[in-house]
Amino acid sequence: MYEKELAAALEAARRAGEYLVSAYEAFVTIPDAPADISTAADRQSQELILRHLHETFPGDALCAEERTPTLDAAAHTGERLWIVDPIDGTRGFAQKNGEFSVMIGFVDRGAAAVGVVLEPVGWRLTRAVRGGGCWLQIGPAGEARRVSVSRTADLAAATLVQSRTKDPSRPSKQVGALRPGKVFETHSAGVKLARVARGEGDLYVNHYPCFHDWDICAGHILVTEAGGRVTGLRGEEIHYGRPGAEQTHGLLASNAHLHAAALGRLAGMTL
Repeated sequence: MYEKELAAALEAARRAGEYLVSAYEAFVTIPDAPADISTAADRQSQELILRHLHETFPGDALCAEERTPTLDAAAHTGERLWIVDPIDGTRGFAQKNGEFSVMIGFVDRGAAAVGVVLEPVGWRLTRAVRGGGCWLQIGPAGEARRVSVSRTADLAAATLVQSRTKDPSRPSKQVGALRPGKVFETHSAGVKLARVARGEGDLYVNHYPCFHDWDICAGHILVTEAGGRVTGLRGEEIHYGRPGAEQTHGLLASNAHLHAAALGRLAGMTL
């Protein structure tokens, strides 16, 4: 099931990834790039992705971060919905530290069914289909291998993946609440979710009061198909395709073993 959708997502990610590798090499570094930076590469990557998806599935709705012609001409909600972040972590792209990803998710009646997260620098492609497990491919010609979440069961031994902080010496709200053993920071939510899915991290928390479907959709199914769990910060089920593509319950992605304990500690943390 969803074989054709996965094939389309992989081809779209390949096209965007090849373009982004070239654009990244030519890009002039912006050391102090702001968090909300958008570049011509974001828009070109999105057009490459959406054109292919629209050609393959002309009746499907499209939801994506950037204003581009293909998105503007399409329906933005529907039972069959593609959710795309063409460069997740544009600050990492602009700073040229490699911390960005391409995120392509397919949603069937509000629930994630296919997810592809490609990290173009180093070409790490993590993908999942509902009921088919989570798989990692390194290099365009690499052989995919199945991956799974970690077995860490103690928050004190856990690794939390989070956004880069302005002052690493000052713990983030989620670090203060969870008190993990280690913290790994990166700009891209796609990378964070993929790391949890691959067992390279145990927890990821998004505490922003409002973010968007494209920030998490593709990575969501990676985590669940790898054996983990993804909910809002009060244990809410995550749904996609709502008006404005907004998510307002925060996000906790974990290896499942830590989920209940993490929710308990996060209960007092305000969005």
